[in-house]
Amino acid sequence: MDLRQTRFEVDDRGVGTVTFDRPEKHNVMNDEFMADLHEVMDALDGVRALILTGAGESFCAGGDLTWMQRQMDLTRAERVENSGALATMLRRLDTLPLLTIARVNGQAFGGGVGMIAVCDMAFAVPTARFALTEVSLGLGPSNISPFVVRRMGAANARRTFLNARMMDAAMAQRLGLITEVHDDVDAAIEVEVASLLRCGPEAVAATKRLIEFVDTHDADENAAYTAVDLADAWDRAEGQEGIAAFLEKRSPYWRE
Repeated sequence: MDLRQTRFEVDDRGVGTVTFDRPEKHNVMNDEFMADLHEVMDALDGVRALILTGAGESFCAGGDLTWMQRQMDLTRAERVENSGALATMLRRLDTLPLLTIARVNGQAFGGGVGMIAVCDMAFAVPTARFALTEVSLGLGPSNISPFVVRRMGAANARRTFLNARMMDAAMAQRLGLITEVHDDVDAAIEVEVASLLRCGPEAVAATKRLIEFVDTHDADENAAYTAVDLADAWDRAEGQEGIAAFLEKRSPYWRE
């Protein structure tokens, strides 16, 4: 699928790859970028894992400053609406019911760091560079902050948000933004994808919802939610198939 600023491909295993494809502009984010991502997310039926990467030397260099400059000519209500559209896209990516992996092929600044933070895992080449650059432009990391703070923790967010400092890949890994730094990111990602494809797609989706719930609720709410979650898992055809396949020493249908 070729879109305005993005390419989307799915292999025969159901592994999709989104490539931000405006390398001459370092794959910056604007309204067309967001529209492309929504179209991709509308086309994920049967996709079991989604890899996000960039064309050229950058993963994503953040917001398109020309697009941002146009916002200054709008009313406050229009600016809030357009900012909200970015928040909606990030939230939708964050809650996709499948495994998402950032394949960080180069620099990631500002909103590009946010795109990493909404993914379940992130693998970077050793030469990648990262920065939360917003304050250096007189702005703030508004829409991406819930996801980056969750990923890095508040103390590390203060360290990196407040001075827009540049991070190398090793520092980004230490701070929790990057899962692994690897010379061969494709090989590292393939290990994760191969493991994922052994798992039931419905179970993966339910478990992703489970993680978010237990991370944001108290002990009593979690006890009630998890009791229902396991009972529902026993009731799902996928759960019944997985147990039967194990006892019968065969592969479940999703591995065939």
